[in-house]
Amino acid sequence: MIYALSLFYLFYFALVGVYVIFMPKALLSLGYSEADVGIVFAAAPLMRFLIPFLFKKYFVLNTAIFVGSLIVTFGGTLLIALWVHNFWLYLVANLIFGGAMGVVLPYVESVALDKLSRTKYGKVRLFGSIGFMLVALWLGKVLVDFEDVFIYLIASAFLTLLMGYWTSRYDETMHNESKEQNATFSIFQHRYFWLSALLMQIGFGGFYNFFTIYETSHAISLEMTSQMWSFGVLCEIAMLYFQGPLLERNLLTIIKISIFLTAIRWLLLYLYPTSEIMAFVSQSFHAFSFALYHSAAITYIFMLYTQKRLAQQFFLGIAFGLGGSLGALLAGWVYGEYLFLIEASITLVAFGVLFLHNDTKPHIT
Repeated sequence: MIYALSLFYLFYFALVGVYVIFMPKALLSLGYSEADVGIVFAAAPLMRFLIPFLFKKYFVLNTAIFVGSLIVTFGGTLLIALWVHNFWLYLVANLIFGGAMGVVLPYVESVALDKLSRTKYGKVRLFGSIGFMLVALWLGKVLVDFEDVFIYLIASAFLTLLMGYWTSRYDETMHNESKEQNATFSIFQHRYFWLSALLMQIGFGGFYNFFTIYETSHAISLEMTSQMWSFGVLCEIAMLYFQGPLLERNLLTIIKISIFLTAIRWLLLYLYPTSEIMAFVSQSFHAFSFALYHSAAITYIFMLYTQKRLAQQFFLGIAFGLGGSLGALLAGWVYGEYLFLIEASITLVAFGVLFLHNDTKPHIT
């Protein structure tokens, strides 16, 4: 089970790495504008936001639906490659891809949290960071023709399909969630937590979609920018490996600290846009703004709700879905000198909102 989960995370986040790091630059090379890139990269997150509402009313996330979503994810990458020269068809392909991806990860996260201890979860999840880093290093070094990105996108999606199917074979846990139970799920019970999660990911929009463009526009090479991505992931891996004891503490405090440090991270990028050293310093904060924040947040949600798989879907949907979609659109519209100052301001609001959340202090076992 551990090997299957580790390899799934490896290839899933390799797929994410290809899509996030190199696809925006590929689209610009094919004649897309920055605003076009923002719209396109809002499509997949938007679908991740909408999908949980369908599951709340009509479906239950089980093994059959998970495997079907893996197949649709792979098919979506084929359509992305085939339709890239037509903006509207390409947008549809990204909607299909995003909808399927919105089902795949919550299933695996719920399985991992159910079967693994807090410490083991981090050590398995770090293989996703390794996959992301390897893609950043390898493609940053060898990629000459950006249209070759589609080959890597399809290959990583196919390997994700294989490893995901292998993972599903080991899921023998009896899950009690039903459509009737899912219908009682409410985000309004903890609305300030969800609002903070939404704002946190809106603040990530400039980084996920425009960091490569931002750095290379300030005379920093693509290879150096890829190394910055990789350094951030190395810091993430270190945090995932050692975070176990931190997750035994007050999770809400850990989440607050992670959000505040993320605001500092974006502020550094705004203040020192041409400094390679400060860019690397800001990337070191990825250990907190992604690794620790994500682990603490999904663990906190896992404890808050009995509908655990649906809760994970909503976290992915609201944070990385709606937040990612709005963040991509906003970043595309405001891209320029003040991009990361705006992102830092939004993240500070996410930090402040969390103080309004009524912490029910879920017991961690």
